[in-house]
Amino acid sequence: MGPQTLLGLLLALYVTGTHGMLYPYYSTCETGTCTCTASTCGRNAQCSIVGGRPVCSCIRGHSGDPLTSCIRAECLDNSDCAGHKTCSAGNCIDPCVGVCGANANCETRNHVPVCSCPAGFTGDPFTGCRRFDPEELCHPSPCGTNTNCEVRNGVPTCTCLPGYHGSPLAGCRHECESDAECGPSLACIEFKCQNPCISQCGVNAECETVSNHRAVCKCPKNYFGNPYSSCQPECYGDKDCPSHKPACFYGICKSPCDGACGVGANCELRGLTPVCSCPRDMTGDPFVRCRPFEARDLCEPNPCGRDAHCEPGHDRTGKERPVCTCPFGYTGDPLKACFKGECTEDAQCADHQACIDYKIPAIVNVV
Repeated sequence: MGPQTLLGLLLALYVTGTHGMLYPYYSTCETGTCTCTASTCGRNAQCSIVGGRPVCSCIRGHSGDPLTSCIRAECLDNSDCAGHKTCSAGNCIDPCVGVCGANANCETRNHVPVCSCPAGFTGDPFTGCRRFDPEELCHPSPCGTNTNCEVRNGVPTCTCLPGYHGSPLAGCRHECESDAECGPSLACIEFKCQNPCISQCGVNAECETVSNHRAVCKCPKNYFGNPYSSCQPECYGDKDCPSHKPACFYGICKSPCDGACGVGANCELRGLTPVCSCPRDMTGDPFVRCRPFEARDLCEPNPCGRDAHCEPGHDRTGKERPVCTCPFGYTGDPLKACFKGECTEDAQCADHQACIDYKIPAIVNVV
């Protein structure tokens, strides 16, 4: 076997070149140099010498086996493909295949795949879309500080938290942080400008005025204690009262005799019941007024009998006493009853009779 035959056998083995091209066995080598001939490569292939050896490759726009035949490619670039496809390895393909994430939509725009989440979904369309929760409109919240975000009719709505005011979009704040932020008659209570009388006075206490944002408290009449903590009545029942003021009237210990009797009258307690009377040397209505005793009072009320007349007088010792007499024309016992007499003068009697002690004596026949 000659040298050329041996070289041909060696070239029959296909060896991969530095650019992936093939060295055909049937190239011609003369004086140790290989050259390209018309039959070196296949149809639509081209031959070039690389590293001293012929290499076949498909011409531009073609693909296949350059040693046998290259076929024209479907495309060279995107312009050769329809608008919804892209040119890849000489073929027009759908660029959306396997590009977008789960549940995502893919649309080809000018040969470029565009991924998007469908209506009602959200997320990264290149990694995956998930069903949209309207509450996500408030996460993160588009509202300012100290606010509440609530989705209403698909729109995030911002409101200030209770106790705060201001613009919920910019941020809400307390009405006040200190008394200085309130008017002189108001105080900062629970972060609101309020009347200090509402909370600074104690139980049952009264608020008189407001001075320098502070309430001036006092216990009402007949109440005792610290007006800033609690005011209590003097008593809740009779058992809370001392012996000289044994009765509890509307929270006040009093004597039942206070104001019960008239002017100048005496008052004596029988249990808790006041008993009024005028002193021994006085008379009158003990519930209205008692006055010094007068002589005319001996006959008021009249101590004498029926139809008898009462006159102030004296007894044998000189002590004043009422004197009872029957009036003119009356007879009887003035301490019991007086009766109208039969006559008052003799003219009222027969000629042979006389009026004696307002009586007409009976006629006595003398034999």
